[in-house]
Amino acid sequence: MAGIGGRGDRRQWVWLRGFGLLLVVASSAYAAVQLLHRQSDASTTAGLLGLPVGVSALVVSVMALRQRPEGGLAGLARGWASTLARQVQESEERAWRQLLGDDTQRINLTFTLRTVSARTAVAPAGAGRLFGGGSAVPDVSGYYLRTLPRRLVVTGAAGAGKTVLVLELMLALLDERGEDDPVPVRLSMAEWDTAVPLPDRLARHLVDVYDWPADMAAELVRQRRVLPVLDGLDEMDRTRPDGTPSPDAPRARAALDALNAYQEGRVAGPVVLTCRTAHYEALTGGARLLDAAHVDIDSVTAPAAKAYLLQRITDAARWQPVLEILDRYPSGTLATTLSTPWRLCLAATVYARDGDPADLLHHVTPRDLDDYLLARFIPAVIALHPHHGYDASHVRRWLTHLAAHLNTPAPGPGPSPQGEAGPGTDLVLHQLWPLAGRRPVRTADALLTTLAALLPLPLSRPSFDGPAFVSALAFVGGCYAARAQVNPPRRLSWPRLHTPTGRRQLADGLKSGLKLGLLGGFSLLGLSGLGLGLTLLQYALDFGVPIFVSGLVVGGFAGGLAGGLTGEPTTTARPRAIIRSDLVAGLVIGLVTMFAFCWTGFVMGLTIGFTVALTIGAESGRRYLVFLLCSRRRLPKRLGVFLDWACTAGIMRLAGASYQFRHRELQQWLTHHSSPPPV
Repeated sequence: MAGIGGRGDRRQWVWLRGFGLLLVVASSAYAAVQLLHRQSDASTTAGLLGLPVGVSALVVSVMALRQRPEGGLAGLARGWASTLARQVQESEERAWRQLLGDDTQRINLTFTLRTVSARTAVAPAGAGRLFGGGSAVPDVSGYYLRTLPRRLVVTGAAGAGKTVLVLELMLALLDERGEDDPVPVRLSMAEWDTAVPLPDRLARHLVDVYDWPADMAAELVRQRRVLPVLDGLDEMDRTRPDGTPSPDAPRARAALDALNAYQEGRVAGPVVLTCRTAHYEALTGGARLLDAAHVDIDSVTAPAAKAYLLQRITDAARWQPVLEILDRYPSGTLATTLSTPWRLCLAATVYARDGDPADLLHHVTPRDLDDYLLARFIPAVIALHPHHGYDASHVRRWLTHLAAHLNTPAPGPGPSPQGEAGPGTDLVLHQLWPLAGRRPVRTADALLTTLAALLPLPLSRPSFDGPAFVSALAFVGGCYAARAQVNPPRRLSWPRLHTPTGRRQLADGLKSGLKLGLLGGFSLLGLSGLGLGLTLLQYALDFGVPIFVSGLVVGGFAGGLAGGLTGEPTTTARPRAIIRSDLVAGLVIGLVTMFAFCWTGFVMGLTIGFTVALTIGAESGRRYLVFLLCSRRRLPKRLGVFLDWACTAGIMRLAGASYQFRHRELQQWLTHHSSPPPV
């Protein structure tokens, strides 16, 4: 759908600005050269000086034509919110299945309202449950909808099921959503730079994860069409050396300050927040979310644990000693250690096919049991989901390398805005390249890009007089490729061309691009001819016609692709598809550029096309491929395929356009246990 500030509209104007700047620079350079190398009378000098001025005036005038449409934003935002709701539901249903191990059986968690002295929300009851609640004990969605204002804090122990609870809440809200209700969108708190206001962070999340144009995303947030679901306040700051939460937690405090200032009109803005109980209680000075109901997830009871295991296991005889102990000692050591959904799921996975579950009886502390089960989790998963080339030692080494990357703060100029940030959570493919070493990757990127841009040179004839230019262009391209900052990937949605809207936008984009090309060609043709005192015909034959044709081709195709293949998204982009789309976009841009500059000669046009495709067209895809080349001994050759398998196997999970460890406890354990697992 055509929308305000959609990517099609923005990219047309980006091309126009770039072309206008090129006109100004070229006309200024040509005028300077002519003034320095020839004797000119006053009229000629005035004409030469007037050339860049005239071009600049033309560019400014054309840019002033851009106006944002007025009115109708509320109706547009309502439609956009419906599209976003479908995207979020698709993404979070997938995450829900992955958290449950692609099973439908889940524990009906219960939670209890925690009382605080003042500034709380009005809660409907003192307790609730995950699903299937009645009037006396409401389910989580009914509980939230009857809380005023709609601000909810969910706490619980590690692995208690906080994320499962908020996913159940989100999916229930989406199932019951009216056209004017906000869309719940889940964000990882660990990735939030608190110097960025929450509305800006929400809009950025819609752009990065759900592929929304920036203007549309900002409008959705401005019109309160997004309900922030903030997962993991406890993950924002590093813990003490002994693993206990820090009472200072500067980032968590800054986040709470921002959330307490978040308003919707004259009332506190709706929000859902999760945090580990110990971390939330450790914050000194009474730091907490104001005007919110605070619920704490209860421990799983022994009968509920037994019922869950009976639903998951297929060989009850092996599990009989465990089931008997749970029956006999419902408050005993085993029942206490298996009192979280995470440990129950872990135990069921480790002993799914073989082994003696009675070994669980030998571990008296939760930490001891966690270490025991996690050391056997990866081999058990590989046995359940075998894949050629993936053995336990390799998989564990690869995952440990990725976990270490998340535990390392990203270097950057100046002080980090994250401060003493806790480990990250999101593995974004095109942002992983520092994992192989920033300097080696940038050096390899520069060398490979330079060599690739020089590939057409051997195809030139002996009479070719442009080797110096080709070499200079390749060198410039290599220097550009070595940049520390890489632009985000371009996402072209080819299926949009199969829809009437996409085809209409393709035609509109082609027309707009051709208009810009005509304008650029005629402008340079006329202004340069007048400024240089040449006859119109002479200038057209020597220089104007090629530029005119190049402007038509580049402007038309760029405008068409930008209009027809971008705009309001329809699905959530998958990580590997994003890289693939960026590479395809680079190829298309390179081919169009090569065709547009074929008048310079085959070798020259091919070189320009190669350079543009590699440097401007597919920045993220190119850097990702170089990263894989530099990481071939530490990561699998096909990293995206491996991570997709890990999601299927239950080790990782998809979170929009990024990968995350399925459980935070697994990520932390891999970070602190890099030695081989026990036999």
